[in-house]
Amino acid sequence: MQQIINFIIRYKNLLLYIFLMIVCLAFTVQSHSYHQSAFFNSSNWLTGTIFETSNTITTYFGLKTENQKLMEENKRLRHLLFNKDETDSIALDSTLRTYTITTGRVIKNSFADPRNYITIDKGEKDSVYSDMGVITSKGILGIVENTSNNFATVQSILNEKSNINAKIKNTDNFGSLVWNMERYDVVQLVDIPRLVKLTVGDTIVTGGMSSIFPEGVPVGTIRKFDLNSSNSFYSIDVALFNDMTNIKNVYIVNNEFRDEIQELENKTSEP
Repeated sequence: MQQIINFIIRYKNLLLYIFLMIVCLAFTVQSHSYHQSAFFNSSNWLTGTIFETSNTITTYFGLKTENQKLMEENKRLRHLLFNKDETDSIALDSTLRTYTITTGRVIKNSFADPRNYITIDKGEKDSVYSDMGVITSKGILGIVENTSNNFATVQSILNEKSNINAKIKNTDNFGSLVWNMERYDVVQLVDIPRLVKLTVGDTIVTGGMSSIFPEGVPVGTIRKFDLNSSNSFYSIDVALFNDMTNIKNVYIVNNEFRDEIQELENKTSEP
């Protein structure tokens, strides 16, 4: 208390000056309509700026929560999209559902090696296992190869061992999606017969001829094409929709009938 009294005594002249200035400003504003209008306009501008800045800061720190909400909503919509042939109900019956979706985030990504892998923050405790497909909101990313309790590694589409069934959208012309290791934004679609009519810009999607990816997941667009050395099939360069250097949020796709399908196919192939 004594310090406050000493402060007032020490700066009494300055404090008196400030007090009188405030009183004068108040009388000036009240006695003239122009000054009153200018004061309130300035006050509104200052208040609006403060609230806008505060809202911007609050929104920034809330981006993670909002992003998670969007991921969950996209997951629900992809459930509906991948299972649209099984049911028309908005609330999917689990007995009819073919594909389930799990959201995840990339914690490590490589794209400049012959065999590129991506590490995600979901593993066996999240029901993520080998041979599940991984996609983003833009398109295909790769296939889960190894899992631990909390993490999984994904064989990137940019991997010399990658071989994924794909087709030209709105057709039944299937081929294999591979990578020639030359560019991180381009992969190759092979085994498309020369009789197929192609156009630069055509969309390439997953073919649905495997038990990993549902049909119709976007891959990219035809960048260029030519006939291979045998002149029987095209070699097609596909420009990827995904920016493989900047991957954050992913969706892990699980075909709930995959094990049953593989078991049946293995029995069929046995001598």
